[in-house]
Parts: sequence; C-alpha cells; structure tokens
Amino acid sequence: MTTFAHHGRNRLTPRDLPRFPSESLFDRVGRAACRAACLPRKELYESWEVARRARRRFRGGRVVDVACGHGLVAHLAILLDDTSPTALALDPVIPASAGKLAAELVATWPRLAGRVTFAARTLATEPVAAGDLVVSAHACGELTDAVLDAAIAARARVAVLPCCQVVGPSPLAGWLDGALAVDVARAHRLLAAGFEVSTQTIDPAITPKNRLLLGAPRR
Repeated sequence: MTTFAHHGRNRLTPRDLPRFPSESLFDRVGRAACRAACLPRKELYESWEVARRARRRFRGGRVVDVACGHGLVAHLAILLDDTSPTALALDPVIPASAGKLAAELVATWPRLAGRVTFAARTLATEPVAAGDLVVSAHACGELTDAVLDAAIAARARVAVLPCCQVVGPSPLAGWLDGALAVDVARAHRLLAAGFEVSTQTIDPAITPKNRLLLGAPRR
C-alpha cells in the first residue's frame, strides 16, 4: 500500500478503506469517511486531533462547532464523550455532502441520531451558554477572535485552531513571527479574562497551521 499524506486535500473514498483496518475509534471513523466519499483526508486528521485534545480537558456540555465544514468535530466530540447531549454545527455554507458523512456516522453509531444539528448561520446569531464547549478547527482570520469573544462573554470553554491570522504592527515583531504574535496575544487575552489556558501543537504533517488554543473559566 502506498503512503499518503495526512495533509492531502483529496477526498477519502472506498479505495482507502484498507488504510483504516483496526477496530480503534479513529479507524472506524476513517472507514465511515471512506464510505461517504466526500471528506478531504486533511479534514479527518485535523478534526480528530482537535476533538480528542479538547475532550481530554473538557467533558460534557453542548458542543458548538463553528465553521464546521462537514461537522466531523461535532460528531467526534460526542463519540469521545457521550455525556454531551447534543452538538450544533454552524457554518454559513454547509457542504452539500455533509449529510452523507453524517448518515455514515449514524449508521455506524446509531446513538448519534438526532444529536448533531447543522445550521447554515454564523456564531453571531447563536447564543452561547456557560456550559457549552465552543470548538473551531481552522477558525480563519478574525473568526478566531469572534469565537474567543463568544466564549469569554458566556464564560464557556473553548478550543480553537487558528489560521490565516490578520497580522498588524506588533511590539513583539522583533522576537516573534507575526502570526505567532497574534496567537500569543489571544492566549493572554483569555488569561486576562480569567481563563485557565493551555497551548498545544498538532503534528505539522497534518497542517502547518497547528497551534491549538484551549481555555476554560477559572473556578
């Protein structure tokens, strides 16, 4: 079997089924994605890393998946922690194929039925509650800041993987790359708002935009 890059944008198809041979949760999700034949392989690996790392720290609550794409993070968050009753998958434009992936996941895990709701709207129209977990894999540009705004205002837990940072003049420019300086400022913003903060990186072989920022209100 030839190797394939985890950052590839080609869609997984039934031909890729042998790449996911085990009964691990990840491989079972991978096989569902292959059967759906609509998910870029990059989205599988990114979603898995964001969801599993978020769930290591944050349990329970409604999941709000912002800029959800195919909604895989939302589904994975419930699979990884069944104490979350529901998930809301938000995106201004829901991919037409999102339903195909959801159907395959529900066929494999019937307990997912009716628990993930897709909504073609933005975070600005959706109230966030204190018990929620707000997640976004590749919250592009200023969307990361909107996600942090919503989490801070609601005192909700948050996990974001920023990308396409809008870089302006910074006093840190002599030390830090501009995009990194933006994300450092975001982490300090959560700290100043009374959040416990964790910073992690996912494998750069999956994405070079690999800084994961996690925060929860201090008790």
